[in-house]
Amino acid sequence: MADIAATASPKPSRAARRLRALLSEPKVIFGGGFILILIILAIFAPYIAPKDPLEQDLMSGTLPPIWLNGSDPGFLLGTDDLGRDVLSRAIFGSRVALIVAFVAAGLAALIGTLLGLFAGWYGGWIDRVISRLVDIWMAFPPVLLSILLVAVFGSGVHSVIAAIVIIDWTRFCRVVRSETQAQAQMDYVTAARTIGFSRAKILFSEILPNVAPVLIALVSLEMGIAVIVEAILSFVGLSVSSDTPTWGGMIAQGRQIIYDGWWVLLVPLIALFATVLAFNQLGDGLRRALDPVMRR
Repeated sequence: MADIAATASPKPSRAARRLRALLSEPKVIFGGGFILILIILAIFAPYIAPKDPLEQDLMSGTLPPIWLNGSDPGFLLGTDDLGRDVLSRAIFGSRVALIVAFVAAGLAALIGTLLGLFAGWYGGWIDRVISRLVDIWMAFPPVLLSILLVAVFGSGVHSVIAAIVIIDWTRFCRVVRSETQAQAQMDYVTAARTIGFSRAKILFSEILPNVAPVLIALVSLEMGIAVIVEAILSFVGLSVSSDTPTWGGMIAQGRQIIYDGWWVLLVPLIALFATVLAFNQLGDGLRRALDPVMRR
């Protein structure tokens, strides 16, 4: 009877199996949990931040964090040289970092994935044109090119996003092209052709899902890169206006007063490092959880 009951019990759906695989991957739990907390902080920053990030109090300049002598209980992580709350500025700075990360990585992935799929699947002159364009584009130093593009477009979040997309679509294109060429040699593609599927249907309904695990990992990695690029541009004053709190701007300010207020530099550095590490761990965990070969 037990064998009959076990045989009759329905198998878990594909979505349930994927969810179970995701929840069993520690990197997904820790990396995704940190990013989720950061998203919540960014969305509800006006309600979570203890102070107005732009409010200045010169009489309270360079107050140390709460665990050091001379601190003020109202400023948990201290203040900068203008008396602005470091914790509140770090929380509001996550907004710019996440907006750039998600939007820039998403657009770069969309453009690069489509071009990579077409180049890897159709081959011929399409592959040659796209591959030569990628080679030419990747010959330029990415950081210098991003600074040049933002200088041409003007400062602002939109300019930073556009610069990252223009530069980093090539990374997705090369990886997806290589994966598409490898998948095109698989038996399931031959079977799909035998059944009579069109080339477009095979590309988007058969090949793309098998490329997705690598693509997801690359998107997460690109989000971390986008956060770093935005911080670099903020550091040199080419991102958003100086009135908007950003991690890169806080690092630039903290560098100038490092001997009087080292915490102004340390807090955004820790936030930046933790965010990039979380994106990388999340991407690696997603790939392990979603790729059936790696799960074995």
